[in-house]
Amino acid sequence: MCVCECVSSLAWQRIKAGMCAVSGITTDLRQRCTDSHTGTSASAPMAAGIIALALEANPLLSWRDVQHIIVKTSRAGHLNAPDWKTNAAGYNVSHLYGFGLMDAEAMVKEAERWKQVPAQHICVESADRQIRTIRPEHLVRSVYKATGCIDNFNHHVIYLEHVVVRITITHPRRGDLSINLTSPSGTKSQLLANRLFDHSMEGFKNWEFMTTHCWGEKASGDWILEIHDSPSQLRSQKVPGKLKEWSLVLYGTSVHPYSSMRSDKPRSAEPPADEEFTEEYNGLCDSECNENGCEGPGPHQCINCLHYFLKFKNNTRTCVSECPSGFFRDDRKRCKKCSSLCETCVATSAPPAGRASTLTRVPTPAWPAVWTASIWTTANSNMCRRCNEICKKCITSNICTECKPGMSLQGNRCQMTCDPGTYYNGHRRTCVPCHQVCATCAGTGMEACIKCAESYLMEEWRCVSTCSVGYYMAEQTLDNGDVNKSCRKCDHSCYSCTGPGETNCSTCVNGYNLEAGVCVVSTICKDANEESWAEGSFCVLVKKNNLCQRKVLQQLCCRTCSLKG
Repeated sequence: MCVCECVSSLAWQRIKAGMCAVSGITTDLRQRCTDSHTGTSASAPMAAGIIALALEANPLLSWRDVQHIIVKTSRAGHLNAPDWKTNAAGYNVSHLYGFGLMDAEAMVKEAERWKQVPAQHICVESADRQIRTIRPEHLVRSVYKATGCIDNFNHHVIYLEHVVVRITITHPRRGDLSINLTSPSGTKSQLLANRLFDHSMEGFKNWEFMTTHCWGEKASGDWILEIHDSPSQLRSQKVPGKLKEWSLVLYGTSVHPYSSMRSDKPRSAEPPADEEFTEEYNGLCDSECNENGCEGPGPHQCINCLHYFLKFKNNTRTCVSECPSGFFRDDRKRCKKCSSLCETCVATSAPPAGRASTLTRVPTPAWPAVWTASIWTTANSNMCRRCNEICKKCITSNICTECKPGMSLQGNRCQMTCDPGTYYNGHRRTCVPCHQVCATCAGTGMEACIKCAESYLMEEWRCVSTCSVGYYMAEQTLDNGDVNKSCRKCDHSCYSCTGPGETNCSTCVNGYNLEAGVCVVSTICKDANEESWAEGSFCVLVKKNNLCQRKVLQQLCCRTCSLKG
């Protein structure tokens, strides 16, 4: 598991950060590969890839449609967290994992039958400006009765998506504060936990905290804000803090987002809406409907379309002003999908009018395999033209995708293949020597080394004779048996080290002591305020999952981590 709590998290992707889950394998700098692609650098593109699959299934999805699909299809599965709860709309949610693990297959299936959610409304509730004193070891509780802007049609919110809390607080050490928000339906969100290293005396001025845990719940009712002050031993001033004001910004819809979508029962507590449109519709039609009218306000409820329409696998359709990228319009005003070889097209049985995804043509009944790899199509005339003589394959006359023998691809151009220790100089049009510290290089200077010369080590972007302070020498045996030596950065808790991780520190920064190779903060050993960690279950979970060796978690859970067993 990854211990990273955030009440605004929507979903989770399985990728390692430290001791969590699994790492990814991908390309790396300087023509290398890496098998330790981790953290948000890996999970974000993985999530983007899943969203791309959903958009391919339904190109008309908006960013809000994607959020709704993620919430509806994510699952808790095997994810272990102490605070899984079911909100009033029927969604399982956790501070660690949001609504759970993203499910690519489920998202694509949901996207194929999806109809756009209603317009988003934003309701800014009036601010509560009653000043309240925040005393040490005390809980400040403020209740606000929200209406969801019921008196303003364009801002009325009934069903929530996400909620923002704006808070102004003065405090001598804001890291001692924890803040919770409870919705009218009883769903509790931890907006802020105690932070051992937050020494700021600035407090919070119109600070915005966001939660998604109330997704699908009703907006109106009593919202409860709770602030707890847990003084640390690092606090010098005894001046109490003050809650100056707070307000709610509610994001959501004035009608149920899925009421006209389908007949299957949603996961929320709302009843099915099969009888929602039993009466004849007399309202305004979407601008994409023609003079024949509509059966509802959306572009998918037109009787006939003004311009074009997209048809989905569930035999429904929606009207559009133009066919999206990757589709072409036929003589019946239908938007039909292009061949998988094409980025854009004018028909499936004619040569593409745009750039092809690959330049080696695949034979079809309409177009036999007579195009060669060194020919490309123009964007305007459906004509095949020959690539530049140095290209083996191309997408325009001077943009190569593959080179002829004796040449190598540099960016989108083919250049002369140079011997090791030299690189191709475009100005001189010849191969010139690399810098003396480089065995191979991509350009001039020591910053362009791909591989270091004998007795030099690669450190970040340059070759050095010895590792700098804060780096250690690492050896890696390559597939051919060669040993590659490089300087790798020490763990952030170390000033200097002899190897990777938190347990190989040799010296520490000021304020930390070295204990058995680990730098620990020079402070009294105790756990962070246990009330804000669900009665201590957080630290128990840290110890249970063998995460006590992580510096920050060891400090937050010092007492629990020091216990035997």
